[in-house]
Amino acid sequence: MLPSAAPRRVASMMMASLCLLCQLMAQEKPAHDQQPGGAVHVQMHDVMYHYTDNVAVYIRQLAGELVPQKGAMPVFDDKNSFTLHVTAAEMAIASDAMANVLNQYVFSSKDAPIKDVSLSIEKGRLKIKGKLHKKGDISFETESSLSATPDGKIRLHSEKVRALHLPVKGLMDLFGIEIADLIKTGKVRGVKAEKDDLILDPEQALPPPHISGRITQVRLEGNNIVEIFGSPATYKWAEVSARNYMAYQGNRLKFGKLTMEDTDMVLIDPDPRDPFDFYLDHYKDQLVAGYTKTTPVFGLRVFMVDYSKLRRPALRKKPVAKSKRTGVM
Repeated sequence: MLPSAAPRRVASMMMASLCLLCQLMAQEKPAHDQQPGGAVHVQMHDVMYHYTDNVAVYIRQLAGELVPQKGAMPVFDDKNSFTLHVTAAEMAIASDAMANVLNQYVFSSKDAPIKDVSLSIEKGRLKIKGKLHKKGDISFETESSLSATPDGKIRLHSEKVRALHLPVKGLMDLFGIEIADLIKTGKVRGVKAEKDDLILDPEQALPPPHISGRITQVRLEGNNIVEIFGSPATYKWAEVSARNYMAYQGNRLKFGKLTMEDTDMVLIDPDPRDPFDFYLDHYKDQLVAGYTKTTPVFGLRVFMVDYSKLRRPALRKKPVAKSKRTGVM
């Protein structure tokens, strides 16, 4: 067998072993309490969760459910197959990652009113810079305080608004009715205007897998926007024998060619000195680079290498074809 086929052979053997284990679990493992509607309970601690290459959220702790949106179960390989409904959590997103969300998802359409957004945190305020696209790309800048709305969204209250060559007293002088009109037509998602405030809805603004839940508190720490869902301080957290992990319990969960019945699986960072760096788009690479153990009741404990620590093979240069007539490169 050629050396290049070895990784595929190892991955196939690991998948076959996991498939057999999942079949045994369905037959012999006692059932956990099932979540209604096929939802799989999830608990996370100390996880850097990647949405895309340049959007990641640091999850200090989280409890909730993977709620199926298509079919009867969540599928790891289809980010639109489930919504992560958050019951209690503390998570943070860096200002540059949030700027990427705004540029690449919220204001991504050609006729969006705002372009080239950048965010920074200065003196306890969120500073937003950008360009007014429909007004000749005029630069603007706002300083806002953040708070949670009664219905669990993020309110950005603008305290200072400046724009080049434009007399503005507040946010509505700056944007006019553009944002409200574009929200109605679906060209701006996850943001609405309310007097001189912007209301940000992470459920609509973030790329899949989508999240839902009620934000109860928002604060700024360093260069991060910290969001509190529910009441983490009073939530009854399950005991998990790992430090950095993602634990899944109950109902059915599909990943790769495997379907786990009465799910009992914990994804564990074997190096707890730093957060568990997880990227759903590349979970198979992290799985193959790690190893798996089986509990006495046929649960799975999957030790996965951090995404940032994966060894990525160097790109091979394509050989330049030789001339058939002269043999010269």
